[in-house]
Amino acid sequence: MDFSDILSTLKSSGLKLVAGLLVLGVGIWAVRFFSRRFRRRLEKSGRVNKVDPTVGRFLENVIRIALYVLVVLTSAHIMGIPMTSVVAVVASAGVAVSLALQGVLTNLVGGVMLVMLKPIAVGEYVKIDSLEGTVQAIGAIYTTLTTFDGKRVTIPNSNLTNTPITNFTREGKRRAELTYSVSYRTDMEQMMALLRDLAASTPGVLPDPAPVVHLSACSSSSLDFVLRVWAGNAEYWDVYFSLLENGKRALDKAGIEIPYPQMDVHMRQ
Repeated sequence: MDFSDILSTLKSSGLKLVAGLLVLGVGIWAVRFFSRRFRRRLEKSGRVNKVDPTVGRFLENVIRIALYVLVVLTSAHIMGIPMTSVVAVVASAGVAVSLALQGVLTNLVGGVMLVMLKPIAVGEYVKIDSLEGTVQAIGAIYTTLTTFDGKRVTIPNSNLTNTPITNFTREGKRRAELTYSVSYRTDMEQMMALLRDLAASTPGVLPDPAPVVHLSACSSSSLDFVLRVWAGNAEYWDVYFSLLENGKRALDKAGIEIPYPQMDVHMRQ
């Protein structure tokens, strides 16, 4: 092989390399471009046809990953890398890759289960273990929550499929339960009427189911009355704190004593 043959080979290989890199760059740009278009189309169709945003986000992630893989394989083929070699390398490294990506694959399966079973959806307020927050996104690998104090929490999808989830949004309303402890000298009927009036005068308390008042316990130094009311999800915390604050004011106005823990000590000679 003379110098001209070597030069011709280098030119041919160089052109393939440049073409492959060009396809790779353009392909990555195209995937990002069409991904943004797909997201906007989903958002637009979601407003019209009520497309579930959870399914839309998940499909977007899966399609983007698949397109990236297709772009990389196409670029490798243009560079002159035989597909049989690529398949052989992938097959031989399959065991190692599966072990290395075991957590990722588990999370991916968890994401599929979340989309299929729909225990949670984007925009819902949920509790997972000790975490409470609004679901912002359900991705292929992770689910993102925003807590009530503004923290962004990322949870692997596999954890969600193995953990009890409390969904506060799905039923449309929540029950607020407050306990008021008063002195043993308090008239029970007066106290129960006061709590019923408190519930009736609080904005956001639902009339159905009706508020309930009971004597829940005779503690060591107090009578404990429980007030249970129902409120919509959006009004829950306003109702809860209003009942707590206005309940204290109502007890003070009625002259009802809120006792402190007491202990009787008897001295023996």
